[in-house]
Amino acid sequence: MDMDIVSVVDDDGKEHLFEELDRIELDDDRRYVALVPIYDNEEDMLSDDGDVLILKVLEEKGETYLIQIEDEDEFNEVGNIIEDRLIEKYEAEDNE
Repeated sequence: MDMDIVSVVDDDGKEHLFEELDRIELDDDRRYVALVPIYDNEEDMLSDDGDVLILKVLEEKGETYLIQIEDEDEFNEVGNIIEDRLIEKYEAEDNE
């Protein structure tokens, strides 16, 4: 299985690697990604809580930024869409 790897540099300049599980674009041109962290060691992977990170994609001056979704209604809307899409995706893979 191929993984889509996303490199994110935080505010402190530290790089973090994530696997991109899904990306969506809504009718009003809002874009989002669903990510899970990639770990260098097994201990970190085993201690992870398994949460999917859902971030909003912003383009500004030719740069791409991933930001937290502050609005609870927006987060719930996007989270439900992504959850449904991931369930469909993995159920389809299980049936293959």
